[in-house]
Amino acid sequence: MRTLICGSIAYDNIMVFPDQFKNHILPEKIHVLNVAFLVPEMRREFGGCAGNIAYNLKMLGGEPVMMATVGDDCAPYVTRFGQLNLAQEHVRHIPDTFTAQAFITTDLDDNQITAFHPGAMNFSHLNSVTDSSDIQLGIIAPDGRDGMIQHAREFREAGIPFVFDPGQGLPMYNGEELLDFIDKADYIAVNDYEGQLLQDRTGCNLESLANKAKALIITLGAHGSIIYADSKKFEIPCVKPKEIVDPTGCGDAYRAGLLYGIVNKLDWQTTGQLSSLLGALKIAHRGGQNHRFSRDQIDQLYFDNFGAHIF
Repeated sequence: MRTLICGSIAYDNIMVFPDQFKNHILPEKIHVLNVAFLVPEMRREFGGCAGNIAYNLKMLGGEPVMMATVGDDCAPYVTRFGQLNLAQEHVRHIPDTFTAQAFITTDLDDNQITAFHPGAMNFSHLNSVTDSSDIQLGIIAPDGRDGMIQHAREFREAGIPFVFDPGQGLPMYNGEELLDFIDKADYIAVNDYEGQLLQDRTGCNLESLANKAKALIITLGAHGSIIYADSKKFEIPCVKPKEIVDPTGCGDAYRAGLLYGIVNKLDWQTTGQLSSLLGALKIAHRGGQNHRFSRDQIDQLYFDNFGAHIF
């Protein structure tokens, strides 16, 4: 069953500064800051919430359909979509723009300086949910501001259930706008920080927010996740990863499991546990799309961790 994933497609340019930022920034000169960091190590990863979620959902056996915008530099990503057999009919090329991209510099203390260029993402509103067909479920992940508002309205008008996953886009909206998203959405997914910000902006506590949707999902990093649904609180344990390498894209991997569980009518405990397992697999690899798994591998790992088969 086809799942429409509205969100960003981006390149993540990751650089490592083999020193500490604090050794090169003079506190008394912050008001005239002008520094350059030599970064001998750099890698470029395929990223963006829509790309990451679709990547994971496809490996689970789902049918992800990305709705996103890309720029003139999209050729490597488009080639990758073809290699992965990911549907591209709603990936729109915006001429004279760059594909959204982040430039992340990390020092030896894991401090980060990030610059994000939205580029083509700012034109996400040129895509319309009404142009898609045979969609069973949708998700609104971080994207252009106008596009997120429009797509929520279109999902609601089309009667298509969807997950509201504001992520790093949450600060773009005031409390009234966030409540409008929540009133339209069937499911809400946030991490613990976003959950607190959502409460602060809307003036609603978690209990009242959970009552506005079929489910409220809050991820807690190494502490697992909590799902409020069916008037119950499901506590989902964190699956211990083989190693902790890079958390980039873990939330997107989790959301792929969430979408798979909803579409396939799995119970909430099972859905949460599958999502947790995907996050643990991702964190053992660099970048958002360098981990690989088959359905058989997931089934065995799920059995190893939870004592049951999932497929």
